[in-house]
Amino acid sequence: MSSSAASVDADDARTVVHAICGPTAAGKSAVAMRLALRHGLAIVAADSRQVYRGFDVGTAKPTTEERAAVPHLGVDVADATERYSAARWAESFDGWVERAHAAGRAPLVVGGTGLYLRALAEPLFAEPPLDPHRRAALGDALAALDTPSLRRWAEALDPARAHLGRTQLLRTIEVAVLTGTRVSTLHAIAARTVRHRVRYLVVDPGRDLLRERIARRTDAMLDAGWVGEVKALVERVPADAPAWNSTGYDVLRRHVLGELSLAAARERIVVDTRQYAKRQRTWFRHQLAGAEVVRLDPDVPNADAIADAWWRGDLPRDTQP
Repeated sequence: MSSSAASVDADDARTVVHAICGPTAAGKSAVAMRLALRHGLAIVAADSRQVYRGFDVGTAKPTTEERAAVPHLGVDVADATERYSAARWAESFDGWVERAHAAGRAPLVVGGTGLYLRALAEPLFAEPPLDPHRRAALGDALAALDTPSLRRWAEALDPARAHLGRTQLLRTIEVAVLTGTRVSTLHAIAARTVRHRVRYLVVDPGRDLLRERIARRTDAMLDAGWVGEVKALVERVPADAPAWNSTGYDVLRRHVLGELSLAAARERIVVDTRQYAKRQRTWFRHQLAGAEVVRLDPDVPNADAIADAWWRGDLPRDTQP
């Protein structure tokens, strides 16, 4: 197979795309950076939090040095007040691939947002128009609800999507209430054509190690100035901006406003991130069933060799090295 991650399979008209994914804090970005440096790749971020400009430390965006070494696309593409959907990400994807090829690099998709990844391999629905006034009113009402309450709404309105994260739950309820049709139904009856076939490298160190990684990364982000970043964001970003839904940001916002101590905020962030990672692991386990998947523990001594073999196509699907 060609070393290009956007090559065309001879037996399949769809474009082959390589994607490194896994739960938050698993180490997929480090694996991807090393792979990109060895093979001269460009990274296309599949991360619903890194799309927002200004929300940097707590979303683990690539550093200035990392961006200089490896081009990163799909990062900083939306204002904090914008709603950024999987459909919009998928529509932008081909343009990012073209930019990577124009720079003489093959694209490598990296991220943990399952809906973005699924948008490459499965048809998205053609979204019906939503009345902006009703949408705003509903959004105000839903913003006051906690995530478990939103999940109960989704269980009643569109059970197939009730396991998703807060942003997707909001979207599920919004579409069901304002259109009278479930998102899962729209996926089935109003789907766009799928142009890509995805080969996945799922990076996951295992539950216990992941819990430790999450705690260490939270502390590292706080040491790197996350609170200061949030203080600056509070001054210019409205409280109802979608970007605040990024894990940890609303919690630190409450700390900045004097509602939580830093210790309580840190503990809440660790718990919330662990719960998010658990949902991600469940999603990757179930939603990628039957797909072309290689699984990687990033801490094994030959992790880079396994990643190289995956990139070259030398490993069979559903491999657990």
